[in-house]
Amino acid sequence: MLKRVLIANRGEIALRIIRSCKELGIETVAVYSNADKESLHVAFAGEAICIGPHQAGESYLNIKNIISAAEIADVDGIHPGYGFLAENADFARICEDCGFKFIGPKSEHIELMGNKAKAKETMKNLGVPVVPGSDGVVDNMDDALKIAKDIGFPVIIKASAGGGGKGMRVAHNEMSFLAQFEMAKIESEKSFGSGDVYIEKFIESPRHIEIQVFGDSYGNVVHFYERECSIQRRHQKLIEEAPSPFLTERMRHKMGEISVEAIRKLGYENAGTIEYIVDKAGNFYFMEMNTRIQVEHPVTEMITGVDLVKLQLLVASKKEIPFKQKDIEIRGHAIECRINAEDPETFMPSPGTINAYYTPGGFGVRVDSAAYQEYTVLPYYDSMIAKLIVHGKDRFEAISKMKVALNEFIIDGVKTTIPLHKRIMEHHKFMEGDVSTDFLEKYFK
Repeated sequence: MLKRVLIANRGEIALRIIRSCKELGIETVAVYSNADKESLHVAFAGEAICIGPHQAGESYLNIKNIISAAEIADVDGIHPGYGFLAENADFARICEDCGFKFIGPKSEHIELMGNKAKAKETMKNLGVPVVPGSDGVVDNMDDALKIAKDIGFPVIIKASAGGGGKGMRVAHNEMSFLAQFEMAKIESEKSFGSGDVYIEKFIESPRHIEIQVFGDSYGNVVHFYERECSIQRRHQKLIEEAPSPFLTERMRHKMGEISVEAIRKLGYENAGTIEYIVDKAGNFYFMEMNTRIQVEHPVTEMITGVDLVKLQLLVASKKEIPFKQKDIEIRGHAIECRINAEDPETFMPSPGTINAYYTPGGFGVRVDSAAYQEYTVLPYYDSMIAKLIVHGKDRFEAISKMKVALNEFIIDGVKTTIPLHKRIMEHHKFMEGDVSTDFLEKYFK
């Protein structure tokens, strides 16, 4: 069993990992930038080490400094959380080479799934449905246009090394394709250091549904059902729920079974999420795989009763997954709202000091946050202040509970997305479960 773990992250996810470590009797070591000296993850860890100035590139993304901190603290494992270095294959490889257990999948799987074109081809070969598109990266404009015509407009051009919606462009006809192709390549090069792009059929008004999977080093693989993540802005998730209000039991079983089989064939270990786009007819297509714990993992925990971070730590300690697929059941319904320090209409960041902070409570209400009164939301990092999660016996009760919780949540001093979440919860289309990735564009212009 791991005895001492360094958490290579900050904020609520660092705090979340610290709690699970403590429950398992694992000692914790936090790292922090000089701007995060007063953060809760620093206060609650057994030990804390400063790894650099506020710039992420010189602290939370500084592999050399993090490995040095791990050596100084004499840890045997490193948990990357999500974001920063969580899906950096080089970091995972260096951790292992230096004798630290990387609490996540193997570096080769991170590398494979980090390349979207290779990931798509791999999943296709493993029997996972994929969106019609190019066979890998497309460099030449003439070839790209021919592929687009063969697929049929509209098409979407995607950065091969992309994520977070960067390097993605939709073309509805030949004229727009010529402009969007070059723009996607430029944006991809600027954002990821690679101009490689590939082309896919654009599925209009799809749902974004993902399957939480888990594997161990003994070949055991399970899934924890799905999460509906269709409420987004600029390809960034705002609200997640589990289970999806759209899936039938037959679809749920099929998506879970296909996902598990692919992970088993890959020999994948630890937590992973296979993300799909789902059209109106219920056809689902592989989009990407995230090789880490997800921001939205709490909704899965709420409906299954399984601590996924604790399971990560157990699997990394060479323990078997302690249950079979038949033991994992869906109980009720959970919804998560990401509370960001942003203008609820423009989504512009709103850093600053929180003057008043009161979190909601009650039966079935959970708040994952590292904020507190007089806490300063820094402009250098992600704008998320908290994750508000509720659990009810069904979706109707979960929505009702979320409305009450949002009304109780008080954050003064910075603008937040709470008003937007309130409006979404009241919208008849959301209450009916009729959502898609363009929900905000359709109803909240």
